[in-house]
Amino acid sequence: MTNDLNTLLTALYVRIDDWLGESPRLGRPPQLTDAELLTLAVAQVLLVVHSQARWLRYVPAHLPGAFPYLPSQSGYNKRLHKALPLLKRAIRALAHDTDLWDDPVWVADSTPVECGRSRPTARRSELAGWAGYGYCRSHSRWFWGLRLHLICTPAGLPITWALATPNIDERQVLMAATASTARCVSPRPPCSASTSMAASRSRSRRS
Repeated sequence: MTNDLNTLLTALYVRIDDWLGESPRLGRPPQLTDAELLTLAVAQVLLVVHSQARWLRYVPAHLPGAFPYLPSQSGYNKRLHKALPLLKRAIRALAHDTDLWDDPVWVADSTPVECGRSRPTARRSELAGWAGYGYCRSHSRWFWGLRLHLICTPAGLPITWALATPNIDERQVLMAATASTARCVSPRPPCSASTSMAASRSRSRRS
């Protein structure tokens, strides 16, 4: 198990470090480099460790010396929040390395994200203007909130996602989600994104 983890972390670090390249930084370099931070974050997700505190205890116990410096939980959390845009791009770059990314079929689905139930809540909420009323067919009821849209491959690799007001047509949301991520629709195997998603939605409605 330790050898497998060492191999995983080494491969991740090399790939991420090559992807980052030389990035100019002013001031003193951090004790934990960006490449090391991203490697830790991606490995934590791959190994399904939900607790940051548990992960920061796990790494030195099972992989001593793998990372010369590990921050405290609060320091790790602050660095992750600051590096969130970089982390998103890194995950997308790693996804592009897989065969799953080139699957010509995409599956699109959505689920309600309920943000409140009472009318006073809808009026007072800071989400007013973003959230709205929508109908959830699976529960046969109306809700106030947002709708989470996900586009992924049949194997489960996420391509992109969007949070939108529930009364917006799903096709408009999906078109906007793919358009906002140019690399999602740039050159792909024979079947186009819109055709794949439409076929997938059609099959799901018939089933």
